[in-house]
Amino acid sequence: MSRARVLVVDDEQDIRDLLGVALARMELEAVPAETVDQARRLLGQQSFRLCLTDMRLPDGNGIQLVETIQQHYPGLPVAVITAYGNAQAAVDSLKAGAFDFVSKPLQLEDLRRLVDDALKLPGAGIPEVDGDGDRLIGDAPAMQQLRALISRVARSQAPLHISGESGTGKERVARLVHQRSARKDGPFVPVNCGAIPSELMESELFGHIKGAFTGALQDNEGLFRAAEGGTLFLDEVAELPLPMQVKLLRAIQERVVRPVGARDEQPVNVRIISATNLDLAQCVSEGRFRQDLYYRLNVVGVRTPALRQHPEDIPQLADYILEQIARQHHCSEVPLLTEGALRRLVAHPFPGNVRELENILERAVTLCEDSTISEQALQLQAVDPAAALASPSASPAPAATPSPAVQPTTNHEATDGGSLESRLQNVERQAIIEALEATRWNRTRAAEKLGLSFRQLRYKIRKLGIE
Repeated sequence: MSRARVLVVDDEQDIRDLLGVALARMELEAVPAETVDQARRLLGQQSFRLCLTDMRLPDGNGIQLVETIQQHYPGLPVAVITAYGNAQAAVDSLKAGAFDFVSKPLQLEDLRRLVDDALKLPGAGIPEVDGDGDRLIGDAPAMQQLRALISRVARSQAPLHISGESGTGKERVARLVHQRSARKDGPFVPVNCGAIPSELMESELFGHIKGAFTGALQDNEGLFRAAEGGTLFLDEVAELPLPMQVKLLRAIQERVVRPVGARDEQPVNVRIISATNLDLAQCVSEGRFRQDLYYRLNVVGVRTPALRQHPEDIPQLADYILEQIARQHHCSEVPLLTEGALRRLVAHPFPGNVRELENILERAVTLCEDSTISEQALQLQAVDPAAALASPSASPAPAATPSPAVQPTTNHEATDGGSLESRLQNVERQAIIEALEATRWNRTRAAEKLGLSFRQLRYKIRKLGIE
């Protein structure tokens, strides 16, 4: 059986020989080229599974070859060999469309990892299938463009930054990129940077050794190493404190982490995908985010469209969400929207985007008497479209999801008189409201947080008069 071919482009005979021997041990055939022109001729004559090219070549550079391959052979992954410590060359090659880069002097372990990852990518023309739980719903031009962009960026190892308003599905996009990438068999580790206390962030990301600080009773590998071989998703990355940004920058550039309390650094092999609903460039200009880290994270950028930018997808999205709700709650039939309810949804500006649509439909399913959702069951509050458009990058105001008719009970009310039963009900009511607010009024998640079934929570909500 013929071995898969790898195009090796380098003007140094020693490097070509070294790569040829290393690839032969991986049961791959190295086809050498010394110049950009010779490489282009070979690309037109033979098929390859991977291209390895040096950055500096007699008649050009590796980025020119990357651009040629991107234009004429988009299914072929190409990796660039850069000089040690030349981070800018690595970033430039990734921006041009390189799959990955490897630094001189070449480490065979790094080379093997790169080659293994590249060979896991599907070849040109092989369809890519989304997982059922992470599909992108909608056929509007904005969604078609997003799907195409996901397919392109999934074939790279470059750091990816996803921007977009809250509720537009940034984590879903990150998961799709992971599922379509060479890292699909590795872990996908999501991290909410805004939810980790600043004093614990270094330990959470990089790990710690036993005894490193008070309370460190055992070793902790950290989230970087937990994502080894896969993808680390840094959500709300703009919330990182400045001291942590410096350490994150080094981890990304050097591909190493140092656990708290450890003397030695440890290599890590992860792809970084970050996301925020803020304008990260504006955060840089305001001094809240490091410019060098911004450039390292935003090598490739993706923006998720707001729901008001593709309202024609709302009927399809609503059907999909209702199917999911029916499946989760074991409904005998999928609830249906009346024509009036559907028209009302399409006309709504959705400042909270798809997440708001999910919450609206979940509430409507709870309130509807049968399996038909009327316009009244939606309980949509009027939202000024101009206000919804005024701050496209800001998080939606809490009013995006209608608040309960009854406000939370104060501590004074909970303890001032009344029977024991009423006091217990006040405590229970307060706990439920806090769980609902913490999950943005998503009853399914609130029930999980409280250790209740969805139906138990719905019963208690009605019994305690929260709605």
